[in-house]
Amino acid sequence: MNNKSAEKIKTYSPTGFREKFLGEDNPIHLLFKSNSDHFFCLEIEEIMQIQHPVPPSKHSCHTLIFISSGRHTMKLGYQEYTTTDNEIIIVPAGQIFSLDNVNNIHKGYICQFHPDILIRKYGSRELLNEFDFLKISGNPKISLAPEDVSTITNVLERLKKEYSETAFTDLNIVQSYLISLFYEMNKNAVKIPKGISAAEVITGKFKELIHDHIKSQHQVNYYASMLNVTPNHLNKCIKTVTGKSAVKWIDENILLEAKYLLFQTTLSVGEIASQVGHEDHSYFSRFFKKHEGITPLQYRKLIDKS
Repeated sequence: MNNKSAEKIKTYSPTGFREKFLGEDNPIHLLFKSNSDHFFCLEIEEIMQIQHPVPPSKHSCHTLIFISSGRHTMKLGYQEYTTTDNEIIIVPAGQIFSLDNVNNIHKGYICQFHPDILIRKYGSRELLNEFDFLKISGNPKISLAPEDVSTITNVLERLKKEYSETAFTDLNIVQSYLISLFYEMNKNAVKIPKGISAAEVITGKFKELIHDHIKSQHQVNYYASMLNVTPNHLNKCIKTVTGKSAVKWIDENILLEAKYLLFQTTLSVGEIASQVGHEDHSYFSRFFKKHEGITPLQYRKLIDKS
């Protein structure tokens, strides 16, 4: 029953979400440029005029909402969060969220960015692993220390300016500002304590292992043996803690590493396949297309155009 319910939860693109919940004829759409499906940053009072409550949904982008004053309430997963003055709420891409109250009164910024932006020149798996708030399993809410508010506001204002005042947004500039923003946020972020349960301990160790061995080891059995548990027990722990299977974690990390190599190097698809542990580059291309909907070469061409 739960699996069937989960399948019905729709994943929206930025444009699809705005058309659905802002209304197709809303003049707010004029604020969004051609590449806004990759990134935008605007003052929240400019666009948060949702006409209908948002049922449980998913988004293809990360969404960051900074409330400078007022009150914003939404539900992430099964938990409701209220964000007030000088607080940030992050909705990671793929997280289930819903919004019942469409009459929130608040000021601040809303910044939405596709995960692939973080793969550009300055990105790495090691870097992104530092920011728990971008993970579905992380703590999505950050309360800023008074001395950090102006710095955060300045970075968001600079992102807004890059989006609003340029004919075409430079995503390399956006990436550098986002990384700066994340480090400032990290100073205030409260990490979810590890080790509360045996499942969380195992999941944490599994994440560390796939981070270190993903280029050569793709089998759940391998990681289970490293952790001295059965594959079934490992998968059960990971699914309980993160909502995703061990295989999905492995596949997502292979894809992420491949995306970095496609963007940051001139290696051929065959060479990249070897780098991520797939000696058969045809199989790797099929694997990539199955998960991304396009081939590695098509992905590289999309990056070159963005």
